[in-house]
Amino acid sequence: MDDWTPRTKAIAAGRPHGPGEPLNTPLVATSTYRAGGDAVYARGDGTPTWHALEETIGALEGGHATAFASGVATLSAVLDLLPVGSRVVVPTFSYAVTRGVLAHAQKLGKLAVTELEPTDTAAWVAEAATSDLVWLESPTNPTLDVMDIETIAAAARGRVVVDNTFATPLQQRPLELGADVVVHSATKLIGGHSDLLLGITVAKDPEVAAELKGARTRVGSTPGALEAWLALRGLRTMPVRLAEQSRTAALLASRLDEHPAVTRVRYPGFGMMVAFELDGAEAADRFCASTRLIVPATSLGGVESLVERRAWLPGEERVPGGLIRFSVGLEDPDDLWRDLNSALAE
Repeated sequence: MDDWTPRTKAIAAGRPHGPGEPLNTPLVATSTYRAGGDAVYARGDGTPTWHALEETIGALEGGHATAFASGVATLSAVLDLLPVGSRVVVPTFSYAVTRGVLAHAQKLGKLAVTELEPTDTAAWVAEAATSDLVWLESPTNPTLDVMDIETIAAAARGRVVVDNTFATPLQQRPLELGADVVVHSATKLIGGHSDLLLGITVAKDPEVAAELKGARTRVGSTPGALEAWLALRGLRTMPVRLAEQSRTAALLASRLDEHPAVTRVRYPGFGMMVAFELDGAEAADRFCASTRLIVPATSLGGVESLVERRAWLPGEERVPGGLIRFSVGLEDPDDLWRDLNSALAE
C-alpha cells in the first residue's frame, strides 16, 4: 500500500480481503460482542466500520487514526492529555469553536492560552519553544492564511497538532512536516455530503494514538455506526470531488479578483475554499441574501456551494465585517459565476 498514490489509497484502503468477503465494509451496528473474542464493548473496542475508516485515513495521513463523534471532540481529546497549567498557542484567525473551547479552559484556570497572527512565523517559533501544545490550522478558517508548519514544528518543545480539515491529506501531510497529531472535522470534505458529524485524529506515534483512543473511551465521544459508514463512503470519492472543486475555486477566485464590488480575494492557491471581502457587513449580508444557487449556511466541504459572512458569529469579531467564506461545491462553474455576479450586482 505504501507505493500507492493518495487517490488510490482513498479507494482501496480499509476494504475487506479474501474470497467471499463483501467488497465494501458493511455498516456494523453493535454495542456488544459475544464473550471469548478480542472485542468486548464497542465504546472501547470500536467496530469494523470504525476500523475501516481509521485504516483508510491513517493510510492517507501516514499515521494511526482514531474516529470521534465530531471534530470538536478531537480537540477535547487532545486537551485531555495535557496537565493543568499547560501553555497552548493557537492562531488568532482559526476555527472559532477551537478558540472558544480553549478560552473556556483558560477561564477555568486549566490552561494558559496565547493567540498569534497565523503568518507571523518568527513569533510562532519563539512561542513554540516554550509551549506545551502548539495548535496550528493551515489554511486558517476563515482567512485562508497558510502557516509554515515545518518551521514552527521544528522549533516546538511540546506537541504540535495541525487541523488539516481544509487541505485534507490529499493536499498537505502535516505529519511529514513535523507535526505529532493531525485532526479533521470529517463532517466537512471527508464526508462530503453535509449529512454527518464526525472527527478524526491521526497520530504519528502509536502510543499517542493509544492515549487519544483512551481519551475517547473516557468521555464516550465515539462515532455512530451510520456516521462512520457514511464518512468512509464519502472518503472514497474525496479525491475526485476535491480536484474538481479546487479547479472551480481557482477559476472563481480569479474572476472575483477582477470584480469591482470585491475589495479583496483570499485564496491560498489550492483547495476548494475561497474568502472574499465586500465593502462592509451590510453589503456582505445583501450579497448572501441575494444568491439563488449558492446556499447561505455555516458549514463547508459538501457537494453544494455555501456562503457565509463569518463576522456575525460570536468569537469572530476580529474577522473583517465584509468577509464572506465561500465553500465551492460541484455545481457547474458557469452557473456558480452567474449566481455570484448577479448577487454582487445587489
